[in-house]
Amino acid sequence: MAQRMTTQLLLLLVWVAVVGEAQTRTAWARTELLNVCMNAKHHKEKPGPEDKLHEQCRPWKKNACCSTNTSQEAHKDVSYLYRFNWNHCGEMAPACKRHFIQDTCLYECSPNLGPWIQQVDQSWRKERVLNVPLCKEDCEQWWEDCRTSYTCKSNWHKGWNWTSGFNKCPVGAACQPFHFYFPTPTVLCNEIWTYSYKVSNYSRGSGRCIQMWFDPAQGNPNEEVARFYAAAMSGAGPWAAWPLLLSLALTLLWLLN
Repeated sequence: MAQRMTTQLLLLLVWVAVVGEAQTRTAWARTELLNVCMNAKHHKEKPGPEDKLHEQCRPWKKNACCSTNTSQEAHKDVSYLYRFNWNHCGEMAPACKRHFIQDTCLYECSPNLGPWIQQVDQSWRKERVLNVPLCKEDCEQWWEDCRTSYTCKSNWHKGWNWTSGFNKCPVGAACQPFHFYFPTPTVLCNEIWTYSYKVSNYSRGSGRCIQMWFDPAQGNPNEEVARFYAAAMSGAGPWAAWPLLLSLALTLLWLLN
């Protein structure tokens, strides 16, 4: 009986050690999620200063994943970045368009999206972001400023007609006010880019949600947010297993004696 219990405890010790080693590898991997750039179409390999970033992308000039040229293109209609036409259902209101420009700047320039980077198998990028916790005020204002603009789709990642070299509404898709396809702020922010964002219940300045808009003179608040989520994802690491390991080892010694 004692021999069987000893064998079982040995197996359990091995299992806990393996789990601890895996957690160590995970913890090391996750340190790379701070101050990093995505492996995507226009991102730099590593973040760094970009003194001449254009207009709405300027908040990231001290440490950016985007180049000056990318920041300039982010402000253009049907730019070379993705050939995306914001005016696919008539002229988009300027107040609405500024949110999409800021969204592009955040995506292209931010080095603080590491905790939400996921690998993808796509021809134009190897990584994307998923479920970035967007501050609720940023989402609400985005939705409010776009209520008078028109679109023909709720998912802007796919399903467009690209035969002309830029996106047009697919056959049968009617242009409607934004609130027809996006009845709430949450639907807009969560679904428009296939859950790149997930609207947070936290507010701006909480340190728990990513801000699309911020004053660079006050620093980049998203650095703190990335550190918080990176730490939360790594958990206690391998040290969490040590109390169990010690207890099992003492029990094993008692049985052997």
